[in-house]
Amino acid sequence: MNRRQAYETAQRRRSLTVAGISTAAVLAAIILLVPLTPGWPQVRASFFDGGVFAQTFPTLLRAFLIDVMIFAWSVPLILTLGLAIALARGARAPALFPLRIFGAVYVDVFRGVPVVLTIYLIGFGVPGLGLPRPWNSPYIWGTVALVLTYSAYIAEVLRSGIESIHASQRNAAICLGLSERDTMRYVILPQAVRRVVPANMNMLVALQKDVALLSFIGPVEILRQAGIYKSLLANFTPYVVAAVIFLIVTVPATRYADHLLNRDRDARS
Repeated sequence: MNRRQAYETAQRRRSLTVAGISTAAVLAAIILLVPLTPGWPQVRASFFDGGVFAQTFPTLLRAFLIDVMIFAWSVPLILTLGLAIALARGARAPALFPLRIFGAVYVDVFRGVPVVLTIYLIGFGVPGLGLPRPWNSPYIWGTVALVLTYSAYIAEVLRSGIESIHASQRNAAICLGLSERDTMRYVILPQAVRRVVPANMNMLVALQKDVALLSFIGPVEILRQAGIYKSLLANFTPYVVAAVIFLIVTVPATRYADHLLNRDRDARS
């Protein structure tokens, strides 16, 4: 190890030490000072009741499986529709100009309207048409609302990935005799998709959390079940249980997204 490497190692070690000490100091201050506040006993009884936590955790975990199922069948639809909108926005042929307009309007509308409002409008509006079962199910129309909203965001992420591919790649493929369609399919899209995987992972983490918003239109998933327990037990601990369950899923997914982002950045550097 030369002098420069030794210096960099010492600096990293020093930074880690300072970060560890500061983090420990902050945690210690929270642990020691919060219980000294006047209202802490009431807050602890209302939000951190161990008996209520143990009582509600199994049921809330089963209710969370509904969130997972909605997420699982929404993701393929979101990715498919998002890719279609991204390709429509990037269409170059003059005859496809209406598709570009449609794609732009679609993205502007569904990115501009809050997701909870879209869920309300579709989840209550479409079943109000008097459709027969199962077409009046809140699971169906809640999923539609999520797909419409998140596909607009995914479309923009994919479009940015497509536009990040240098024009020389497209020109080289055309010179080799590939059609515009094959160039997009075999040359542009594979590279673009790889570049936007970290960003799309973050969007999917957000989707997993927003599935809970469907509780506003009927499905008894984890948030609705926590609200039922809160009313029955007159205690807010079930909401803390729901938060813990979400964290168990979303924190590893977020860290994995960060890992992919760092790996992609290192590969480019």
